[in-house]
Amino acid sequence: MSAIIVVGTQWGDEGKGKIIDFVSEQADMVVRHQGGNNAGHTVVSGDVVYKLHLIPSGILYPETDCVIANGVVVDPRVFLEEVEYLHQRGIGTERLRVSSEAHLIMPYHLVFDSLAEDRLGTQKLGTTLRGVGPAYMDKASRMGVRVGDLLQPEVFRDRLERVLSEKNHLLSKAYGRDQFDFEDMLEQYLAYGEQMRPYIANTSVVINRAIDAGKRVLFEGAQGTMLDIDHGTYPFVTSSHPIAGGACIGAGVGPTKIDAVYGVVKCYTSRVGDGPFPTELLDATGDAIRQEGQEYGTTTGRPRRIGWLDTVALRHAARVNGLTGLAVTRLDVLDHLDWIQIAVAYRYRGEVMTELPDSLEELSEVEPVLETMEGWKTSITGARRIDDLPAATRRYLDRIAELVGVPLALVSVGRERTNTIVLKPLF
Repeated sequence: MSAIIVVGTQWGDEGKGKIIDFVSEQADMVVRHQGGNNAGHTVVSGDVVYKLHLIPSGILYPETDCVIANGVVVDPRVFLEEVEYLHQRGIGTERLRVSSEAHLIMPYHLVFDSLAEDRLGTQKLGTTLRGVGPAYMDKASRMGVRVGDLLQPEVFRDRLERVLSEKNHLLSKAYGRDQFDFEDMLEQYLAYGEQMRPYIANTSVVINRAIDAGKRVLFEGAQGTMLDIDHGTYPFVTSSHPIAGGACIGAGVGPTKIDAVYGVVKCYTSRVGDGPFPTELLDATGDAIRQEGQEYGTTTGRPRRIGWLDTVALRHAARVNGLTGLAVTRLDVLDHLDWIQIAVAYRYRGEVMTELPDSLEELSEVEPVLETMEGWKTSITGARRIDDLPAATRRYLDRIAELVGVPLALVSVGRERTNTIVLKPLF
């Protein structure tokens, strides 16, 4: 297979970074197709821990091309800091490209992100305050500034002048805030453009040429299915499309060029931010899983909410993504538990539901129908084949595949690349 998509099936933080890093060793190109630096992923290689936010983890492989495609919103300051972060660790970035059509996160986006959350008060959405939502708002309202504009000083000057005039008016009149200085911002961002010049390209052409040449191309997104702006728990969602269909739009690739879609499933559930969470554990078990799994945001450091695995949400993810295989992660985090529960359905006002409700109000009221399974109470990090796992572990995995209706492809039993069991090669 030439082109595959790896998606998160839950609320993000499923361990996609580890899976993508593992598969990247076999990939010729890794493409990031949506989101911004509001998300991150952690990759462990030997004794080194890498924390990345914009740049695909395939950058750790010197022969792998990496692309930040048009569907991503790019904060140039963060991008350049991440490039420097990699250079300081001996990682080259000469094979990295950024789409000229990707939209920029500007300083005013961060300000308006914070102001919007403050205004919502107790109804806040729980954004990461990285300016991602306001940047996508400007993109949709045709007020955005794009990466390629930075290479054309007169074009950038004209667009920034028009946009900043409106933003400054709103800041001063509606919020009583100080205005941004046009000349300072112009100078700063044109300087960013010169630093980014070697990386900027028409990435749709780059990606399609790679696929047409039979190269192995891996598409990755940020966040997860339940945070998709159309198919997630709206309005507690992100501002883009983490689902598989978003890869085609966000990378400029037709759907006929995609060969397979793999869903990353953390063997329990977590989420950051507000919104309904049917299987949430507000007890010592949840605290223990959080500590064992080091469940704190890569980008924000916020503690994640923890719950049992929710296969109702997973079936929803399987449907809207068209999943062809599952990659189950963080299985070792459950090693210490005597028993494990898994949500097989919801109960809503006396009725049993097996599909995710399309009403946020209903989802907020449901109670999970839980099935209890035996824990394995032993370390599994040394397992390299499925038969190396305890019988109780295999039963748990088989039950996940059965309930979701999608076969297993990979199982991660630890943070290292080597702690991975391959049941079906992704490429």
